[in-house]
Amino acid sequence: MPTVDGPSGPLEVLVTGRGEPITVFAHGLAGSIAETRPFGSGVAGTKVFLHFRGHGASAGGETPWTYAGVAAELMAVVDRYDARRGLGVSLGAGALLAAAVDRPDRFERLVFVLPATIDKPRRDPAVQRMQRMAELVEHRDLGPLADALVAEQPAPARVRPDVRIWAARQARRLAATEVARGLRELPPQYPVADRSLLGRLKCPVLVVGQDDDDAHPADVASELARMLPDARLALFDGAGLVWGHRAELRDLISAFLNG
Repeated sequence: MPTVDGPSGPLEVLVTGRGEPITVFAHGLAGSIAETRPFGSGVAGTKVFLHFRGHGASAGGETPWTYAGVAAELMAVVDRYDARRGLGVSLGAGALLAAAVDRPDRFERLVFVLPATIDKPRRDPAVQRMQRMAELVEHRDLGPLADALVAEQPAPARVRPDVRIWAARQARRLAATEVARGLRELPPQYPVADRSLLGRLKCPVLVVGQDDDDAHPADVASELARMLPDARLALFDGAGLVWGHRAELRDLISAFLNG
């Protein structure tokens, strides 16, 4: 896949489709382009998927992990392809939010999927689990790492064989990356220093959350939607977005971004 020059080194990208509009898709922490592609399956135009630092073939970088840093990586891709729309998942949602607050006139439409925090630091059990996962990645402890990945999924999905297969593959993939530092450093942080800056985002926004997810509390999604001038909130039940509502989620996102 091609690369884009990022602030900390080359960033791997995948470009599909063609024409306008151009939308950038940003994955979650320890996620991947492959996991982000379903979010764009019904979206028209050109779709640009990136790997943040330490993910896929993107350079790891020596600078500390911060939302400002990943936002700068995201904007390097946005500017390279002159994208006007963006979708971010979890970490990607935070990076996109930080970037959009900094450059509020850059985007025409935004989708924030599973935002984890807005303007407050986190020290809850979900953050502690991410830091424990960092140790498993560093030591390439595949069995416990796969178990930890399963435990992060919605309760109804944890017993599904396909989820177990996915977790085993994901563990092998993560063990070959440099994401451990990100898992340790980024989860306690937050993307927006002052929530009053959210009022600068005048473009239409879709915020997507789910119940029973302490890593991405539904209250955060609801609060973000309330604070943005032109935002729509979609909350799904605890079955999980991808595992339980893939088709509905695809239709929701494509209808919004194709509008």
